[in-house]
Amino acid sequence: MTKEKRVAAIHDLSGAGKCALTIVLPVMSALGCEVSVLPTALLSTHTGGFTNPVVRDLTADLLPMAEHWKKEGACFEAVYSGFLGSADQIDIVREIFAMNREMNPAVKILVDPVMGDHGKLYKTYTKEMADGMARLCAGADIIVPNMTEAYHLLGETYKAGPYDKAEIERMLRALSDLGPETVVLTGVWFDEAKIGAACYDRQTDRADFVLHPRVPGAYHGTGDLFASILLGGLMQGLSLQDACGCAVRGVAECIRHTVESGRTDTRWGVRFEDCLFFLMKDVFSLAK
Repeated sequence: MTKEKRVAAIHDLSGAGKCALTIVLPVMSALGCEVSVLPTALLSTHTGGFTNPVVRDLTADLLPMAEHWKKEGACFEAVYSGFLGSADQIDIVREIFAMNREMNPAVKILVDPVMGDHGKLYKTYTKEMADGMARLCAGADIIVPNMTEAYHLLGETYKAGPYDKAEIERMLRALSDLGPETVVLTGVWFDEAKIGAACYDRQTDRADFVLHPRVPGAYHGTGDLFASILLGGLMQGLSLQDACGCAVRGVAECIRHTVESGRTDTRWGVRFEDCLFFLMKDVFSLAK
C-alpha cells in the first residue's frame, strides 16, 4: 500500500479566477497527495484584474482551525503556504509551522512568498506584510519566489532580465542564507528563447537550471500551479531538479493549451484541467 502523502495548504480561496486553492487542491490531488485546506481569506474573485472583489478575512479562524486539526491527530508530510490576507497572519502561520514540526519533525514546509510580479508588489500587500514575509521564509525548508519577490526578500532593487548565471547563483545562496535549505527561483531567463527556474540545495551547494522554450502568454495563477507541481513531485520522491523540471514543463504545457484554446482573458487563469493527465504522466514516470 502506498504511504499517505498528506499536505496542508494555507492559501486563499477565490471563487472565480483560478489561483491558490482552486489550483492547489486539484493539481496536488492528481499528483497523489491528500490535501487539507486552511483558507486565509475568501474572495469572490482573485485581485489580479478583477475589480472590487468581495473579501472575507479569516485571520481569526486560522489558529483555532489548526489547533482543531492537532486535537484530531492530523499529521502532515508537508505544509505549503501561499497568499496571506493580512500582516497578522504571518506570525500565526509561523506558529502553525511550529505546531506541525512538533507533530512531525520531518515535515517539509514550503513557502511561496506571494507578494508581486513584474517588479511590483501586489496592491493588497502593505510594506509591513511584504517585509514580514522574510520572517516566514526563514522558517521554511523550501521557498519558491519569483524574481520580483526574490529581490524584495533580499532588500535589493528589482532588476529586469535577461539575467546571467552568476547573478542567479548569488541570489539563490543569499536567499538560502535567510533560512531555507532549498530555494527554487522562478522567472529565470538568459535570452528571449527560453524561460524557467533555478533550484538550489544548500547541502550540496549545487544550483541547477531548468529552462523551456518560451510559450507566449501570461495568465494569473501560474505561480500557484508551479509550486503545486513542484511539491507534488517532491512528495512522490522526485529529486529537486526533476520536480523542478516537471513544474517548468507543466506550466508551459498549461499555458500552451490555454493559448491554443483561444482564451484571451487572462484573468480566468490557465485551463490546467485538460492537462492533468500530462502532469500525472510526467511526474509518475519519474517517481521512485
